[in-house]
Order: sequence, then C-alpha cells, then structure tokens
Amino acid sequence: MIIIADCGGTKSDWALVCDDRTVVRMQTGGINPIHQSEDDIVKQLDAVAQEVTRRRAVVSTLDIYFYGAGCNAVGTGIVSAILARVFAPFAPGLHVWSDLLGAARSLCQHAEGIACILGTGSNSCLYDGESIAANTPPLGYILGDEGSGADLGKHFLHDLLKGQLPEQLRDEFYSSCQLSYPQVIQRIYQQPRANSFLASLAPLIHRHLDNQQVYDMVLDRFRSFVHYNLKPYRRPDLPVSFVGSVAYYFRDLLAEAIEREGLKMGTVARTPMAGLLAYHGVDAADV
Repeated sequence: MIIIADCGGTKSDWALVCDDRTVVRMQTGGINPIHQSEDDIVKQLDAVAQEVTRRRAVVSTLDIYFYGAGCNAVGTGIVSAILARVFAPFAPGLHVWSDLLGAARSLCQHAEGIACILGTGSNSCLYDGESIAANTPPLGYILGDEGSGADLGKHFLHDLLKGQLPEQLRDEFYSSCQLSYPQVIQRIYQQPRANSFLASLAPLIHRHLDNQQVYDMVLDRFRSFVHYNLKPYRRPDLPVSFVGSVAYYFRDLLAEAIEREGLKMGTVARTPMAGLLAYHGVDAADV
C-alpha cells in the first residue's frame, strides 16, 4: 500500500492505494506542525491508521508520501517522527515534503513550470521538473499572501467598512456573518485564525464580481500576486499553474491578471490530489 497525503491547516486529503490498485479516499482535519501539538496531529492520523490496520491482511509494505503545510526544515522532522510512531506496526517508508512541492508535482509533473497555491494563503515557486528551484517568500497575510483568500477578505472589508462599497453590500455582509462592527474588529484583532475568517469572505466576494469596484479590487490583488511573487523568477516563457479554492473559483479573473502582466496561464486545479496520484504512478482509471 502507498498513502498519499495533501495536508493543509484546515483539512487533509488522503488517498490509500492498496496492493490491488484500488484507491480509498479519506479526509481528516488539518495538520500543521507549526501550529499544532503532537497530540493534535496524532488525533488526525488515528482514522487513517485505523483504516490501514483494517486492511492489514492485504498490506505487504507501506510507503507514505506526505505533502504538508508547515513542513519546513523543522516541521518535516516533527511530522516524520509522528508518522513513524503512529504507523510503527507497518515499518513504513516515509517521505515528507512541503505542500508547495506537492502543488508543483501535481501541476507540472516532471516538466518545468511556475506553480502557485491560492487558498487561504498564497505561495509560489519556480519548479525545475524535480524540485523547487526558487521561492519568493509569501510572508503571511499581514505582510504578504497577495491574492489569497485572506488578502481578498482584508481588502474587501477595508473598502466595505470605509464606506467605499454600496450600503446594500455592507448589510449583506453583516447579515451573513452575524457580527456587529465591534465584533468584526474583535474577531480580527483579538481572536485566533483571523486569516481564516478573512478568507471565509471569498464566496461573498465572488457573488459580487458584477460590482465594478469589487471586480477591480480582486483583479488588482491578483496582479499584485504576480508582480511581487512571480515576476522575480524572470521566466515569462514558463506557464503559471495554480492549485487552491481561490484560484479555482476565480480562475477567469486570475487568467486576466496573468495575461495583463505578460505571463502565460497554465492549468488550474481545486486540489492537488489527482495530480499527485498521477505523479506517483496511480492510473486515473483506478481512482
């Protein structure tokens, strides 16, 4: 059996590829060694471990290919140790990489390209067909993460609460989030995961792209993502591909931003799992 994992801070997607090539798909809560304790991570892994144990009779060997948020130089070691402990009965072969490399392998397979993540946060890399050749630091939603869900939400709220958008849209916002103005400010500045709250406004923003100010704001944030994160790679010859919910649902506007900045649009996928299965040799017919 091989296990392929795509793990973010909010949710984790798992594909268990059995010896007979059938594929079991699972979803658990998010895993990020930077923000979670080891006990929290173990809890998310328990359901996967139980499914593997249930199939013990048909598991001859176990290889785990784990792509995760927070899997930097420190996080990789933490996740590797936890996986080794949880799956110890199967003596697994462990391979732990960043979610960014997962996105690049999913989108580009073994070809050169520029691979990007646009979800709650944003990130990008220059991919040489095997590994990450260059990465512009994303800097998080306060200093960076241009074009991400959190970034769109931040700029949308700025315009909305400063009175730059129609009153009807402001009323819809308050109704949908069921928060007053003081509660919105408290939610952003005094409670955890402000980035997730801001990113949760993406569907509302998408519904109002017919408003020219909203449209222009989103286009501007996507162009800022290209300007600050992709232009430094100096590879206008390569296609730019994206994975993530924001990229997927705003793909037409994203393509306009890419074109206006003089780059070439590549592919867009909502999640990287299908591409990761292909990269690791799993036939789409088995999925």
